[in-house]
Amino acid sequence: MSARAAGGGGDGDGGGRRKTLAKVSLSSLSAAAAEAATFPIDAVKTRLQLHRGTGGSGGGGGGVMRVAGELVRDGGIYRGLSPAVLRHLFYTPLRIVGYEHLRSTFAGRDAGLLEKALAGGVSGVVAQQVVASPADLIKVRMQADSRLLSQGIQPRYTGIFDAFTKIVRAEGFRGLWKGVVPNAQRAFLVNMGELTCYDQAKHFIIRKQICGDNLYAHTLASVASGLSATTLSCPADIIKTRMMNQGKDAKVLYRNSYDCLVKTVKHEGLTALWKGFLPTWARLGPWQFVFWVSYEKLRQASGISSF
Repeated sequence: MSARAAGGGGDGDGGGRRKTLAKVSLSSLSAAAAEAATFPIDAVKTRLQLHRGTGGSGGGGGGVMRVAGELVRDGGIYRGLSPAVLRHLFYTPLRIVGYEHLRSTFAGRDAGLLEKALAGGVSGVVAQQVVASPADLIKVRMQADSRLLSQGIQPRYTGIFDAFTKIVRAEGFRGLWKGVVPNAQRAFLVNMGELTCYDQAKHFIIRKQICGDNLYAHTLASVASGLSATTLSCPADIIKTRMMNQGKDAKVLYRNSYDCLVKTVKHEGLTALWKGFLPTWARLGPWQFVFWVSYEKLRQASGISSF
């Protein structure tokens, strides 16, 4: 029996439940560490994506260094961290554990690339739709508020609970799921790229005997998955960020995600869909490294087979 099959939950219902709960806890811990470590890069990426103007992957008026300097001066580099960590405490376990279950459901331990891609996309959408979208919306708006501080304007929200209360009061409970369609599209693409690529790359490295199932393999696979996820998800991420930042009382720039896509390409060019690509990759790469290396090590220490 393979190591993956051994860790898949064939030791009875009780053992399977304990192993699943352990995976949930370990993935939550690893995701929180990765989010905290890379959040400043995410703040730069979000500010770049909200900048409207011509330019591609972060150049011109919305340059990476200029934006980073603004965030440091404004004190907004960690603004929105609490909803971001809260999001990953639920979102990441759902998608990681869900992917493993779907992978085995679709085609057993010999799941092919198509089955893995579908498993990654579906698990990401379900996790995003169920719990992550409200926390993501609050995070995006709190990050966007850091621009107001630089202009001497009072930010819209003082914290995560204040943001939750004001959004529900002004936009209704459904307002927490504003931008959920582009968010779900992004979740499908990013998880298809991230989970499938990491899974395929790691086992390719091991199968070709480039190295064993160790830190080196996990690092190489995490770099590949970060690049794949960024390339696939950046356009949907741009649309998601801009849709989520629209409040009910603010001027509505986009009617829906399709309108946002058309207007962005029309006024800013096709390359605007990959605006913030470099900081996005710069964030996803380290995020993947911190998450996968710590998660694999924690699984190993807990007696659970490799992902």
